[in-house]
Amino acid sequence: MKTEQENYPSLSEVHHSVDTTRFQGKGWRKLLAFFGPAYLVSVGYMDPGNWATDLAGGSQFGYTLIWVLLMSNLMALLLQSLSARLGIVRGRDLAQANRETYPKYINYALYVLAEIAIAATDLAEILGMAIGIQLLTGLPLIWGVLITVLDTFLFLLLQRLGMRKMEAFIIALVAVIGLSFLTEILLAKPELDKVAQGFIPRLPNDTALYIAIGIIGATVMPHNLYLHSALVQTRKIRRDEKGIRKALKMNFIDSAIALNLAFFVNAAILVLAGKVFFESGRTDVAEIKTAHELLKPMLGSDLAPVLFAIALIAAGQSSTITGTLAGQIVMEGYLRLRIAPWLRRLLTRLIAVIPAMAVILINGEENIDSLLILSQVILSLQLGFAIIPLIHFTSDREKMGKYAIRPFMIVLASLITAVLVYLNIRMVAEQASSFFRESDSFLWKTVIILSGLLYIFLLGIAIVYPLLRKKKGVVPATAPAIHPQVKSLSDLDAPSYQCIAVALDFSENDSRLIGHAIGQGHTGTEYVLIHVVESAATRIIGREADDLETRKDQEHLDDYIRQLQQKGIAAKGFLGFNDRIKEITRIVKESKADMLVIGAHGHSGLKDLIYGQTVNAVRHELKIPVLVVSV
Repeated sequence: MKTEQENYPSLSEVHHSVDTTRFQGKGWRKLLAFFGPAYLVSVGYMDPGNWATDLAGGSQFGYTLIWVLLMSNLMALLLQSLSARLGIVRGRDLAQANRETYPKYINYALYVLAEIAIAATDLAEILGMAIGIQLLTGLPLIWGVLITVLDTFLFLLLQRLGMRKMEAFIIALVAVIGLSFLTEILLAKPELDKVAQGFIPRLPNDTALYIAIGIIGATVMPHNLYLHSALVQTRKIRRDEKGIRKALKMNFIDSAIALNLAFFVNAAILVLAGKVFFESGRTDVAEIKTAHELLKPMLGSDLAPVLFAIALIAAGQSSTITGTLAGQIVMEGYLRLRIAPWLRRLLTRLIAVIPAMAVILINGEENIDSLLILSQVILSLQLGFAIIPLIHFTSDREKMGKYAIRPFMIVLASLITAVLVYLNIRMVAEQASSFFRESDSFLWKTVIILSGLLYIFLLGIAIVYPLLRKKKGVVPATAPAIHPQVKSLSDLDAPSYQCIAVALDFSENDSRLIGHAIGQGHTGTEYVLIHVVESAATRIIGREADDLETRKDQEHLDDYIRQLQQKGIAAKGFLGFNDRIKEITRIVKESKADMLVIGAHGHSGLKDLIYGQTVNAVRHELKIPVLVVSV
C-alpha cells in the first residue's frame, strides 16, 4: 500500500538512485556513498554573486572581514544540516513540506517568491559566466550571455548520465575553482599572521558594516535549502533508527567538508583582494573586471588573470546546474507539475537572459555589476521564506519524532534567522531610502511601499501560521490526504477492447508489440497496424510520395496483415507519412481504436530527444489507454 509520499517523491528520476545499504560497516566506500549532495549545494556559496562582496571587502578593509565569512559559513552549515534532516527523516523536500502545511494561496505566493529567487540566482550565474568568457576570450559580453543558453544541453546530458556522474562533474568544477585560487594565493604570498588577525571580530566603520551585511546576505541562499532537502533523498538508506542516525551523521560530515571548501574559496578571493589591492592602496576595486585587469600588473604574472577567469566560468557553470535542480524541486513540490528537464532549464535560463541582455543593450557593459548587486538584493528578500518554515518543520515533534531538533538548536537557528532577516531587510531598506531621495516617481514609490507591506504580511504568515495550525489542529485544504476513502472493489468494470492500434517500426520488435496487443484483445477484436514512412520524398510531398521505401513499407504491412488473417485475427493496416506523432495520432482517431500499443526504445542523450519523446507526445494527444512496451 503506497502512501502519498511514495507517489510523489522528490526528484523522482533520481530518487533513491544511490544505494548506501549495499555497503556494510564503516568502510570508506560507505562513506563515499553518502558524499555528493553537499558539494552540489556548496557551489551556491561560491557563485559569481559572492565575488563582488568578497572583492569589495578585501580591497577596502584588507583581511579584517574574514571573520564575517567564517560566521556566515557556520550559519550556512547549521541551516543546511536542518534542510538535510528534513529530507532524511520525513522524506520531504522543503517545497513539499510547505505545500502540506500552508493554505493554498499562501503556497502560491511562496512558490512565486522561490521562482523569483531562482531566477535571480541564475541571473548572477549568467553574468558571472559571461564576464568570465569575455575576460578569457575577449568576446563581447552580450555574446557571452548568449553562449550560456547552450548549457541547457550540458544539463540534459548530465541528467541522463545519472546522479553520481552529475555530482562528479560538479566536484570537478569545485576542484578547478579551488586549485585556481590556491595558485593565486601562492602567487600573492599574503602574510599568514595578518590573515589570522582577520578572524578577530571587529567592524572599523559603517561601510564595513554595510559590506559585512552584503557578504552574509550573499552567502546563505534560499534555493540551497530547497535543494539540499531533495538531494539527500537520492540516497537509499535503511529506515530504522540506526540507518537514519547514520545518514544524519554522514550528511553533516559531507556538509561540513563541502561548505568549508566554499569558505576557502570566498576567503581566498577576499585575501587576494586584500593582498593585491588593499596593501597597494587600490581600495576602490569592487568590480570583477577591474580586479581581473589589475591582477597581472600587480602580481607580475600572466597566469593570475587567466586562472581568475577560469574560476569565474567554473563557478557560474556549476551554480547554474544546481539552480536548475532547485527550480525542478520547487515546481514539483509546490505545484506537482512536472515538465521536461530541458524545457525547465531553457525557460529558467531565458527568464534570466532577457533582463541581462536588456541591460547590456540599453546601458552598456559598464553597468553590469549593478545587475549583479540587484540579484543579491532579490535573493536576500527571499531568505526568510525558506528558513522560517524549515525551523518549524524540523522542530515539529509530531512529524519528526525523536529526530526533532532540541530547544537549544531551535533558539540558535531562530537567532540566526532573526539576524539574517534583519540584515537583509536593513540592506534593502537602505537601497529603497536612497531611491526615495533621488527619484520623483510616485508610481515606483507606491509599488515599493505596497511590496514592502506584502513582504511583511507574508513573513508574518510564515512565522505564525504553523504555530496556530499546530495549536488548533487545523489541516489545510492543500494537505495531501493519504487514502482518504477506500472504495469497494466489488463492482469492477473490466474493459473489452474492440479495436486495438499497434505502432510498428518494421524491426525485430514488431512481433513483441503485436503479441502484447493480442494479449489485450479477444476473439472479436480488430487490430490496426500503423507504420510511419519517413523517407526524403515524404518530407517534401507527404502522402503523395511513391518512392521505393514507401512501396516496401506497404509490402511489409500487407505481409503482417496476411499472416494475422491466416491465424483468424482481423487486421488492417495504414501507412502514415513524415510526422510520426501527428500521423500515429491521426490514424488512431480515424480508425476509432480504443487502445494503442507502442514501443519505448532505450535511447539516451540526443536520441531520446528525437525518438523517446514520441511516446509522451502521442499519449498526451489521445484520450484512450496507451500500452507502452519496452523493446
